[in-house]
Amino acid sequence: MAVLLTALWESSGLDMPVMRLIGTPAGFPLQHAWWLERVLHEGLRQAATLVFAALWIGALWPTRDSSVSRRERVAVMVLVSVSLLAVNLIKNTSLTSCPWDWRGFGGTAEPVAHWRWGVADGGPGRCFPGGHASSGFAFIALCLPWLSPPAGVVRKTAVGYRWLGGVLAAGLLAGAVQTLRGAHPPSHTLWTLLICGGVSLAGWRLLQARLTSPGPAAAAGTPACP
Repeated sequence: MAVLLTALWESSGLDMPVMRLIGTPAGFPLQHAWWLERVLHEGLRQAATLVFAALWIGALWPTRDSSVSRRERVAVMVLVSVSLLAVNLIKNTSLTSCPWDWRGFGGTAEPVAHWRWGVADGGPGRCFPGGHASSGFAFIALCLPWLSPPAGVVRKTAVGYRWLGGVLAAGLLAGAVQTLRGAHPPSHTLWTLLICGGVSLAGWRLLQARLTSPGPAAAAGTPACP
């Protein structure tokens, strides 16, 4: 669904009309709005950093009370980290500039489609995909232990869907904030979702066979604790 939505949006060419509704030839009026810049941009980013650190601590902390094994928790956080890294690597090599740098909004860059890799637009670049949206979408892997558990493991999918819904809501909110500020058109947010979702799902599939291993009790013929 995400691939289809992104393809439809790209083919529609709606990025520029949307940004024209938000911006003016002098720039974007909401670029420095306090509630967008301070609360929903910087505040959300700081909150995501704290959540990231807390989840890593939880993944490494030894416990027998969790329904998800320590190996799975670590795998999830590795995928979260790789998702963030992938978005940042692409962003730092991208020649695509942000809308607030485009000529029609007071900047000097001539908009060039971000899929035309290697074509400069005359601006500072480093704007594709949406880095702020990855502060939500990078956590997509949190839903996988419930929606795609290891072989032989049964868990409530409702828990996974709650994680997925929360992560998607956070990512879409972060992306919408940056669109309103003039930092990213909607397509950047959709591509961030695809990158983070692709990394998480592909990585989970590769690791899934290694996520369960028999413990000492299992080797002795007794079911091991999860």
